[in-house]
Amino acid sequence: MKRAYNFNPGPAALPLEVLEQAKEELVEYGGKGMSLMEMSHRSKPVERMMEETRQLLAELLGLPQGYQALFMGGGASTQFALIPMNFLAADRVGHYVLSGSFSDKAYQEAVTVGEANVIASGKADKWRKLPDVGELQVDATAAYVHLTTNNTIEGTQFRELPDVGDAPLFGDMTSDMLSRKQDWTKFGFMYAGAQKNLGPAGVTVAIVREDMLHVSSERAIPTILKYATFASNESLYNTPPVHSIYMMKLVLEWTKRQGGVAEMERRAALRTGMLYETIDASGGFYNGFADKEARSRMNVTWRMQDEAIEKRFVQEALQNGFEGLAGHRSVGGLRASAYNAVPVEACEALVQFMRDYQRRNG
Repeated sequence: MKRAYNFNPGPAALPLEVLEQAKEELVEYGGKGMSLMEMSHRSKPVERMMEETRQLLAELLGLPQGYQALFMGGGASTQFALIPMNFLAADRVGHYVLSGSFSDKAYQEAVTVGEANVIASGKADKWRKLPDVGELQVDATAAYVHLTTNNTIEGTQFRELPDVGDAPLFGDMTSDMLSRKQDWTKFGFMYAGAQKNLGPAGVTVAIVREDMLHVSSERAIPTILKYATFASNESLYNTPPVHSIYMMKLVLEWTKRQGGVAEMERRAALRTGMLYETIDASGGFYNGFADKEARSRMNVTWRMQDEAIEKRFVQEALQNGFEGLAGHRSVGGLRASAYNAVPVEACEALVQFMRDYQRRNG
């Protein structure tokens, strides 16, 4: 089989050796005479697998003491609702930094639960620029400040975290968790759907600072919706997405073998750097969507002269083995999502295709 150059935004590329290992263990896991997907989530092999996954994640991220990693379902979109349900008390306000479509969706969910306000927004610039977070107005009523660190659709990324004073910083890191080093002590809570850098769709990682859990435990919401419930039951209050967590474990092991987060960060800069260089050197044939100061190292977005030539680009790209280059349906254009598992060689091949396409159509 000839592997496609996979630039899908999520579900996204997985390492080939991870897929091969999963294939070998699909029918029988751990010599137990059955697949992992058939085992009770209360069994020792499953409990051990989940604990090893937690430990690997904490090790790779460099999580300090006092944080718990939870494995949940529902994707990041469910977190948009769970966060205000767990942390937005009647006398507190959720503060939101709007930097793209998904942060806007998170804010829209919050206002259905309680009081929330926007303290910075890039919407007026059509999400091409990041909002200024240099002097955020965060007052004593803030339950939290919510920030999306990387915007998958628009291709923008915060390089530095804002100063939010004494308020807990909450981070949607769905598309850049495990891709770069962070000072985790600045966060009270962060989360990520796995289907970008962590593994396949089906499991969402929520990392909560332990002092935040008492807020969750006191909220008058259903038990199954409380982060405190997942924390006290080690993510086994109900049946978790076992196979997705197992696949995440394999991806984390692969990441460690590759050199960890430091190596992932180096590769990210290399991959997207060559794509941005090609866009900028095209003389306007390709036009980067995001402001240069805000460019993402995960999702490269660009436009061309008109939709017809963009559609032809996507069609020819598919014929040449490039998958997932059409922009999000809400904004159009083109996008290459170069997550951790995308080989540098895939970006080198895309650069050659882009230059050849320009030569033939410029």
